[in-house]
Amino acid sequence: MKRRALITGASRGLGEALARFLATDGFDLVLTARRAPPLEALATELRALGADVLALSGDVGTPAHRRELIARAVGEGRVDLLVNNASELGPSPLPPLVNYPLEELVHVYEVNVVAPIALVQGLRTRLAESRGWVVNISSDAALGGYAGWGGYGASKAALDLASLTLAHELAPEGITVVSVDPGDMRTAMHQAAYPGQDISDRPLPEATLPFWAWLLHQEGSRVSGHRFQAQAERWEVPA
Repeated sequence: MKRRALITGASRGLGEALARFLATDGFDLVLTARRAPPLEALATELRALGADVLALSGDVGTPAHRRELIARAVGEGRVDLLVNNASELGPSPLPPLVNYPLEELVHVYEVNVVAPIALVQGLRTRLAESRGWVVNISSDAALGGYAGWGGYGASKAALDLASLTLAHELAPEGITVVSVDPGDMRTAMHQAAYPGQDISDRPLPEATLPFWAWLLHQEGSRVSGHRFQAQAERWEVPA
């Protein structure tokens, strides 16, 4: 039976690149993103490659969509890989944390922290059955303390800690949990972080594909709980 991956934020950027990569690597897919037309176009393309694709548009920041997504994914029969890629940057231009609109900050945390945890909770049984993987997409902003990046960075720091905690809690069930900083990329979200600036020097998300080919062929128990940089010069399995 083919493996199945669920990818959030799959209609563009890193999520789109990962969906194509996994489809060519033999995965069936459950994809979600807020924008329906590009998501459906991608699903059609990947079906032509031989993948069984369920595309469900919606915002993972809303509990109703998360419940529907979990129910549909569970109904597909198996989940081997959950990629929590959907991310909310917050207001653009990026405001200082000291002046951050709190209702916007709540939404950033809902998408970047609550949604990944909720999806792990809802898919836990399926992931345990397949000894599956959870990959949470982080950022260098989680570590940097960069001015203006406080809301987004704090949410990704929380996601990193959640990833480590879940790795410890779920190890007895054979579930691998890692967090990955993909590095700067030429994406719509990165452009929104730098409005009006030329970001054409950033690499496309496809630059990270060698890392994913490496990571997903590692032994889960050896990498679980660790944080990786996809654009590092080399990757190592922690001792």
